[in-house]
Amino acid sequence: MKKLMLISTAALLVATSAMAQTTVTTTTGAGHGASVQIEPEYRTKIRTYVTERKIRPVETREKIVVGSAVPREVELATVPSDWGPSLTKYRYVYSGDRVMLVDPQTRMVVQEVD
Repeated sequence: MKKLMLISTAALLVATSAMAQTTVTTTTGAGHGASVQIEPEYRTKIRTYVTERKIRPVETREKIVVGSAVPREVELATVPSDWGPSLTKYRYVYSGDRVMLVDPQTRMVVQEVD
């Protein structure tokens, strides 16, 4: 009976993890109770900006992900004003074919723009 419960619990956890990975959200925690919201039209502007200007991605030993700090040796770029007024307080890094919004004070990644 214990084995059956263990197997059932494991299967439930795997199924829940798979569902969580396919969920797309436009709001993430940005620390201190704040959130970052990026409207779809601004997401398009961001992708176009990076593509048209042929921004070179930065290379780091560790993968840059939401919730992690960007290494000090990585230069943070200023967010253009046409990305939306709520984003100008952030900086960005282009890494691994993704734009990452970064809190310049903490260097923490607060949002991935895919």
